[in-house]
Amino acid sequence: MKERRVERVIEKMKEQGYGQLLVSDPATIFYLTGRWIHPGERLLVLVITPENKNTLVINKLFPIEEDLGVEKVFIDDTDDAVKKVLDYVNTDEKIGVDKNWPAHFLLRLLELVPDAKLGNGSEVTDAVRAIKDEEEKQLLRDAQADNEIAVDRLKKLLPQELTEAEMADKLAEIYKELGNSGFSFDPIVGYGANAADPHHETDDSKVKPGDSVILDIGGIKNSYASDLTRTFFYKEVSDKGREVYEIVKEANQRAIDLVKPGVKFSDIDAAARDYITEKGYGEYFTHRLGHFIGIECHEAGDVSGANDNVAEVGNVFSIEPGIYIPGEVGVRIEDLVIVTEDGCENLNHYPKDLEIIG
Repeated sequence: MKERRVERVIEKMKEQGYGQLLVSDPATIFYLTGRWIHPGERLLVLVITPENKNTLVINKLFPIEEDLGVEKVFIDDTDDAVKKVLDYVNTDEKIGVDKNWPAHFLLRLLELVPDAKLGNGSEVTDAVRAIKDEEEKQLLRDAQADNEIAVDRLKKLLPQELTEAEMADKLAEIYKELGNSGFSFDPIVGYGANAADPHHETDDSKVKPGDSVILDIGGIKNSYASDLTRTFFYKEVSDKGREVYEIVKEANQRAIDLVKPGVKFSDIDAAARDYITEKGYGEYFTHRLGHFIGIECHEAGDVSGANDNVAEVGNVFSIEPGIYIPGEVGVRIEDLVIVTEDGCENLNHYPKDLEIIG
């Protein structure tokens, strides 16, 4: 077990009055044990107690011989899996259950313990995971450094006039060459009008002169995610495209400049959004400013007008304003930042000046 991480979880669960946590999320189990386990439809639960007497209940289909610093209990497919978990649970105390625990397991728990006092245990583990330790910060730096190499290589393929889907295929090859284990999310390659769809799904479109080109990409390196967006123009740029680009670039920087401990996420969002609105494009900025990132590309926590929580040292999140004018042009610029004692560290060094390719 990652002892300091487990200790932080226990501190937080005590604060919230839990007698135990039932952790089923594979990413959180990896975070706490250093071991990935993907159970499919089978039960997987790490029981954490305030006394730090913890138990991993796992199917025999997944033999784990190494010492994970936790008692391992192996179950059969024919076992009543939830009943086995309850052997290690004090049902008189509040039970924290993962937000993504399959409903059939939760319903079985309620059959066995009708009066169970339940809560969303992910609020505990998500809060702990939101504060990255030094090991995690370095892993995220390394992952994002690879991502900058990837976006540069991908950008240089534009003169070949590959389709969006072909560009995504090339990106998979680039990540493999860089030692990444795959995508952290399905890459977004958007040409021209497609770039004006914030979550466009790559298709067989080909790039045309004057198109804005959004490359929103991320890989996985040593189990940590990267995420980066840059927008380029192919062969030429219109006056409107140039104007929109410069506004988004300034909005990105204004938000980054505001990041420091104690600042509300809603205020960080407003720093970018209010500027875009002031310039007359507010209706075309259609999503939150950013999301937290770590083992998963989108982790709990966001940078939005609805989040009045404050930034803490060790938070890592994206700053990604955009303007999307249907049928005309789309621009998004995304960086990742780590909150530091007196501001933030931008994990991105890739240029943000407007660039015309080809």
